[in-house]
Amino acid sequence: MAISIRSGAPEDARVLSALSMRSKQSNGYDDAFMEACRDELAVTPELLRAHRYWIAEAGNSVCGCVCLTVDDDGAQGEVAAFFVDPSWKRKGVGRMLWETLLTCACDLQLEALYLDADPYAVPFYEALGFGKIKDVPAGSIPGRTIPHMRIRL
Repeated sequence: MAISIRSGAPEDARVLSALSMRSKQSNGYDDAFMEACRDELAVTPELLRAHRYWIAEAGNSVCGCVCLTVDDDGAQGEVAAFFVDPSWKRKGVGRMLWETLLTCACDLQLEALYLDADPYAVPFYEALGFGKIKDVPAGSIPGRTIPHMRIRL
């Protein structure tokens, strides 16, 4: 089935929140961990209005999403969300979403992109060219740290 990419819209919030949770939990996290992350992973209509979201779809099925936010100085951007449905992992969805985001970042003449990565996703981001800069506190789990990564464009 062909995969297409489209811009996200406020009405996609519920579907993208559920996708984010499914994708994150597929890394082996338990229900208590996932509940602690629920608010951080939630996609709201306000976020969809304020930032650039792209959605990968196959027919009526949402396969993945990615979000780009641009820093106030316009020089860097954050990959604020990047999730692929577990049933679509390793089928090119992440690469398609990355290429869409990267094209936009280049059009905006961003100098670099950064993100805070789930430890399980580090090999994927390294394959895209990101390098680990340091560990930073996780947003939802006190005492947990996650890799902060960056790529120069």
